Amino acid sequence: MLETGAGPEGLRAKELAGLLGLELVPAKIEGVRVKVKRLAARGWLGEDQPGIFTPRRRTG
Repeated sequence: MLETGAGPEGLRAKELAGLLGLELVPAKIEGVRVKVKRLAARGWLGEDQPGIFTPRRRTG
């Protein structure tokens, strides 16, 4: 999912919300931001720069 639109720099929550087909209104963007922050905290996504999310690279 993220790999589709994510370049080497990653995606912001607003960009991800647009790719998911959500309305680009603050309530929808904030919901996406909360979810990707949670995924980043659990190690499913990377957040190397604040607010920019990338797919976690697999090791091994």
